[in-house]
Amino acid sequence: MIRPRFFAAPLLIAALLVPALAAQNPSPEAHTASAYRAAADQGPAALHAFLATFPKGADLHVHLSGAVYAETFIRDAAQDGVCVDTVALAFAKPPCVDKLIPAVDLTGQITSANQTLYDKLIDSFSMRGFVPTSGWTGHDQFFATFGRYGGLKDHTAEWVDEIAARAAAQNQQYLELMNTPPFGHAVTIARSIGWTPQLATGDTAALAQFRQQLLDKGLRDEVAADRDQARQAEAARRQLEHCGTPEAAPACQVQVRFIYQILRASAPEQVFAQTLLGFETIQASIDARDPGFVGINFVQPEDGLVSMRDYTLQMKMVGFLHSVYPKVPISLHAGELKLGLVPPEGLRFHIWQAIELAGAQRIGHGVDITYEDDAPALLKEMAAKHIMVEINLSSNEGILGVTGREHPFPIYRAAHVPVALSTDDEGVSRIDITNEYVRAALDYRLTYADLKQLARTGMEHNFLSGESLWATPDQFTAPAAPCKGQLAGNDKPTAACKTFLDQNEKAAAQWELERRFHAFEATFK
Repeated sequence: MIRPRFFAAPLLIAALLVPALAAQNPSPEAHTASAYRAAADQGPAALHAFLATFPKGADLHVHLSGAVYAETFIRDAAQDGVCVDTVALAFAKPPCVDKLIPAVDLTGQITSANQTLYDKLIDSFSMRGFVPTSGWTGHDQFFATFGRYGGLKDHTAEWVDEIAARAAAQNQQYLELMNTPPFGHAVTIARSIGWTPQLATGDTAALAQFRQQLLDKGLRDEVAADRDQARQAEAARRQLEHCGTPEAAPACQVQVRFIYQILRASAPEQVFAQTLLGFETIQASIDARDPGFVGINFVQPEDGLVSMRDYTLQMKMVGFLHSVYPKVPISLHAGELKLGLVPPEGLRFHIWQAIELAGAQRIGHGVDITYEDDAPALLKEMAAKHIMVEINLSSNEGILGVTGREHPFPIYRAAHVPVALSTDDEGVSRIDITNEYVRAALDYRLTYADLKQLARTGMEHNFLSGESLWATPDQFTAPAAPCKGQLAGNDKPTAACKTFLDQNEKAAAQWELERRFHAFEATFK
């Protein structure tokens, strides 16, 4: 048989034929990318429908109370016998007299007056329908909501179930929920000891002595209660979802862990005591392999009087405690600021100090990055150290008015700083995680591969225990040695790979994300 001449140069011909063959037999991923482009061309509604079941991995920046929708709070208020202040449009303690009416009235007999008040409450508890006015900005409205739906009983399990169910419906598999456990005992001790001028400088020796005094007076007595809160909430929500039974809800497939919130707008002795309690609680959870609190974060407005005044001191506190508890992961709200909200000098150092002084492994928001001192050097360092930024597009618009080209999201990506999308407070913003993916895709012309990168990055930087699935940080091409040569996410990992996955919670979650990608893309063959 006479061979055709082109076989004389097999490598050259193969190089020419591979693209043609690929075009004739595109992979499921290529099919899916084509479907994604078609949906994006049709606009937000079509893209939302496409991305509704796209595997989104993790939401690493989400506040528990801020993620609950207002309708749930109103229902809980009726159940708890709470009053509604019809003037302040907030919850209030009984007795329900004069301007205070029983919340149960709103969910009982529906009248036009009740419907009007119900609608006003939802607007008061969220950003729905909000229009800035003179002296009342989106920033003011956003943070004011949290004080309006207080006074309810403990509904943590129900709220976690709501958030997990919403995540499951959008093919999201992991949540880190920020929550503030009890800390009253720790604060009482701190106040009894007192704060000194030397402590106010952030002196390491002084902080070490203050820490020991707090421990000697029984600060650890509160650790068990804090750990129990997370464990009991998780157990109760899984009971609500019938996990482990034939009636198990899809939300059972969503892993939930908690981030320990510190209230940064408090007096320094309280902030230190609460932070120490958080480190102790997380360390105890790590030692016991307890799926509860996995990391620490500071909350409340970053532009507040105390937050700005004590920012450097607070970063020194975290840095000192990190030196004592090096295994405790740290994510910090830093750079949730813009020009005009604070003086220019206030924009120059927050992200720098969160990283250099406090040792943050993740940064929440990071909006003011280009105003920081030597921003190019900072971006380079974040990329080199793989410090991820939790991007919250909707809340950044609602609170700061920063959106589109004003947002540093593309700057981070161009600098190879790892980024992932998160919701921040989806109940307050009236959004979900799919909305954030749609928004990012259209505003920044992202490809399907870009979206997969975002989802994988979130799973790479979660605070689950163990090693990553991937051999090189933030490069999602080659699995770690025990799983080398395998298609990540396949149904039959080798014995060595399975052992590795069983021993590393993070790697197992990443493997599951890859499995979900395969399943999603198989629908577009």
